[in-house]
Amino acid sequence: MIQQDKDYTVYIGLGSNEDDPATQLQRAIDTLRNTSGIEIDQCSSFYKSAPVGYSEQADFINAVCRLRTRLTPEGILAILMRIEQQQRRTRNGTQGGPRTLDMDILLYEDQVINLPALTIPHPRMHQRAFVLYPLAELDPVLRIPGKPPLDELLAACSEQRIERIK
Repeated sequence: MIQQDKDYTVYIGLGSNEDDPATQLQRAIDTLRNTSGIEIDQCSSFYKSAPVGYSEQADFINAVCRLRTRLTPEGILAILMRIEQQQRRTRNGTQGGPRTLDMDILLYEDQVINLPALTIPHPRMHQRAFVLYPLAELDPVLRIPGKPPLDELLAACSEQRIERIK
């Protein structure tokens, strides 16, 4: 993996609604903890949330982890995709559909990155309670580049069902 010359703060979102979701998230976090080049600074509580978009499925369990790394965004993405595959993530084309594990790079410092396979900040994170509540738990004054303050974003998605569980 390509390494850079300084440590970067990166926020990763995790979600699952299949095959014991809390265990899926914990297994992914444990794998990240044991991954060379990544140091987990802190992880949020787990949150149970209603699905967004495709609603005919089980509730999700979500969390956010703050990492320190010298890896490039592309290097982190490759690691996340490998972990998803190890945990039997299948991609059937249903956006927002059921999954054993979904891992996304939410933020990479305050950088804005637009590549064919990677957009940072994550394009819909500012509209998703299941991302914003765990982010606010880790850093209540965090700013998403180009977006209003976190408390305003949380207020805008207050109708979304979410419950802190751990």
